[in-house]
Amino acid sequence: MLVLVTRPEPDALKLVGLLQHRGHEAMAAPLMSVSYSTLEPELLEGVTGLIATSRHGLRALVGTDALEIARRLTVFAVGRATALEARKMGFQRVVKGPGTAEALAPLIASMVDPAEEVLLHLAGARLAHDLAGELSLQGLNVSVETVYAMRPARELSEPVRDAILNGKIEAVLLMSPQTASIWSRLVTDHGLGDYVREILHLCVSDAAADRLKGLGGVAIEVAEAPSLEEMLALVEVAAANFNM
Repeated sequence: MLVLVTRPEPDALKLVGLLQHRGHEAMAAPLMSVSYSTLEPELLEGVTGLIATSRHGLRALVGTDALEIARRLTVFAVGRATALEARKMGFQRVVKGPGTAEALAPLIASMVDPAEEVLLHLAGARLAHDLAGELSLQGLNVSVETVYAMRPARELSEPVRDAILNGKIEAVLLMSPQTASIWSRLVTDHGLGDYVREILHLCVSDAAADRLKGLGGVAIEVAEAPSLEEMLALVEVAAANFNM
């Protein structure tokens, strides 16, 4: 089964390699690219903990003078992959959250003393959930710093379009609602709507699946939880059904 991987680089190639190691064919088609902003060390003065709702928030620290200071702080990470990224970067105090910003909020609120702690959310330019606002309503001192932005792809590459036209792609991985929106738009722009009806759309959440309504009746499967592990589980089930 040939799986189209739509994550940004470098995650796309890593996931392609993982899928190939598991015996699947995979093709990278990043639908977003990432640009980073430098976090100045002064912004960490007085901060006792960081909130990372994406690995990209942490990656914005790489190569900056702020990284060494940041490593001394507690990191509240949105899920397993982000927590693993933090540990790889040298953070010693990492709290792994349940996988979404909404679910991370009560965990943070239960662990942070509003009278003594100050948190900084390393955020993207677009936020699906106002985590800082929610925590502030509970009395926590939380500020937000935009350290990265996601730029949508303007078109599908020619090899990807050819693979779709020739019916080579059996499944596409859509790891966020924004990615699903971009996929839907580009498929429509390229006039490929009829050709993707046979492709199984593997979505990280119901919110991502909802963004595919414009494509009509495409086949959709939604992960049981918003994690890479559950997305890989979807691939395994789809491959087993495909080979039956």
